[in-house]
Amino acid sequence: MVRVNVPLDLSVVRSTACAAFAFATPLRIEEIVALAVREAQGTRAPVDKIKRCIRATLAGLYAGNFFVDVDGRAFRDPRAVVMCEGWANVRFFLRAGAARRKRSAVVALQI
Repeated sequence: MVRVNVPLDLSVVRSTACAAFAFATPLRIEEIVALAVREAQGTRAPVDKIKRCIRATLAGLYAGNFFVDVDGRAFRDPRAVVMCEGWANVRFFLRAGAARRKRSAVVALQI
């Protein structure tokens, strides 16, 4: 599980004059995944490595190789929007078909 600090978008609060956006931020799943990858890589990781990892992770999400759980809710669509406040707990789950293919490839390599 990766715990991600969710940024507040104060421009949305100002433009909509809605106080609810001061407490929670709407984010697309792809943005949360990018934040989680950045958090997992750490602050000392090279920028090019972070960008490559974000691209590869988003490609896997778009391809349907895994799905993302954000605060206990599962998401398969990277364009889905979720409201987050303060912190978001992000977990990645490999889909059963992808796990079987990966296991078969590992077994084939060991033979």
